[in-house]
Amino acid sequence: SPSKTVSASPLRTLSGVKSIRLSHFLAQPSSINRTTEPIRIFVSTWNVGGKAPTAELNMDDFVPPDDHSDIYVLGFQEIVPLNAGNVLVIEDNEPAARWLVLINQALNRPADNDTNVFQHPTSPSVDSTSSRASSSLDTSFSELTKTASGSTIFQKSSLKAIRKPFMPMQRKRLKACNCPAEMVKSSYRDACFRRPKKHADETDSSGEEEKENTRDSCGSVLSEVTSAPTARDQLKYNLIVCKQMVGIFVTVWVKKELVQHIGHLRTSCIGRGILGCLGNKGCISVSMTVHQTSFCFICSHLASGQKEGDEFRRNSDVLEIQRLTLFSRLCRRTGRRIPEKILEHDKVIWFGDLNYRIALSYEDTKRLLTENNWDALFEKDQLKIERDAGRVFKGWNEGKIYFAPTYKYSSNSDAYAGETATSNKKRRTPAWCDRILWRGDGTSQLSYYRGESRFSDHRPVCGTFIVEVEALNRKTRRRSSNADMKIGAEELLPTDKNKGKGTVCMSRPVQS
Repeated sequence: SPSKTVSASPLRTLSGVKSIRLSHFLAQPSSINRTTEPIRIFVSTWNVGGKAPTAELNMDDFVPPDDHSDIYVLGFQEIVPLNAGNVLVIEDNEPAARWLVLINQALNRPADNDTNVFQHPTSPSVDSTSSRASSSLDTSFSELTKTASGSTIFQKSSLKAIRKPFMPMQRKRLKACNCPAEMVKSSYRDACFRRPKKHADETDSSGEEEKENTRDSCGSVLSEVTSAPTARDQLKYNLIVCKQMVGIFVTVWVKKELVQHIGHLRTSCIGRGILGCLGNKGCISVSMTVHQTSFCFICSHLASGQKEGDEFRRNSDVLEIQRLTLFSRLCRRTGRRIPEKILEHDKVIWFGDLNYRIALSYEDTKRLLTENNWDALFEKDQLKIERDAGRVFKGWNEGKIYFAPTYKYSSNSDAYAGETATSNKKRRTPAWCDRILWRGDGTSQLSYYRGESRFSDHRPVCGTFIVEVEALNRKTRRRSSNADMKIGAEELLPTDKNKGKGTVCMSRPVQS
């Protein structure tokens, strides 16, 4: 049948498109060669009982000096006391800022303290900067918290200001798309051109941070912490996530050379505390891609209580967190979207104070502990019972537990609190409250253990994983990099002899 020509304005056809990546037009499905690469992930969780750390706290039980993982996912519970002021009035950021400085000290140690045989001489600026900052925190924070007004102003700005020199220079790119250009897009709306502004996550405060005057209320501390050029260049690990919800605090650190392969970074907070919605209990979840594999890390603090039936409240918390957590949509890959729900991710690690107890009396629990009868004790672990019954964490994995219950200890002691309790009401039966679970193929757990720090009534729990991630092979990566330059939309328009004399027509045949 004969054809007709339909004219369309190129301005209308390409409306809203400011630039298009050339790789969307050059790359074909056959040009994408994929491979798998192992990465090492260290996960640690610690309920610190509402105590703020001092500069002298030894972090080796929480961040071991000889680990050398590619990614560190570190979660805290109760970094502030869970009182009405912290839950209902204003979030206290001072302890989070302290922990951040100490973690940076632990991860970005000078090379001469490293066990790596490939040692390189380095300037002490990173370590000395962090050391001076950490010691200054004790003095400056105490001075600033003498008045309510000074405390409030400082606490709002301190965490953002202190985290800034630990983060990558181009941290906005962490939230951008790192999808490969697999084929010519049928519609520009499906292409990952750039991060939509409307999905800007609340953790992306890069713009704010650039405008902040970091010397206003804490000059001596922040000037030392944020002497960025010397410290930033020498960091082995960059901070990519730093998020607090009342007492829950999560940080994610990545080796500097791996940062360029992180994308689609988002966070979500779900409160499950007072009234079922406040942040004294709940979780912070982190979603991101490493190369072409999606990860979700969930740091949670579930419902407390050792009465019979309290385990069902914890089950409910887990189910509601899975139901309510929704990550903002950043882009759409060919064939599938970037995960928006927890269980849609390729790899998921859930950790924290899950608060599941041991379904035995204090006397029976103590007897089995004395006998080191771990198997009999673990048979009564509530989380094991609930998982075996299929009521929670169905299809998840947990490493075998070879360590003593992590809760509840007397202050600065290796004795369980029940041994010194003056009444049965205050007595807490020892339990494995602090746990790490995971799901996803290609994940192997190398270690699962507890630290022995006496800082809190909980012991920290750590796990190390080797995870297979999908990546582009190096040849394809170089080709994608070369093709990833931006070109103006007008350069895609066909050349017309009458250019400049009128509109350019784009035609297509249609059936008559």
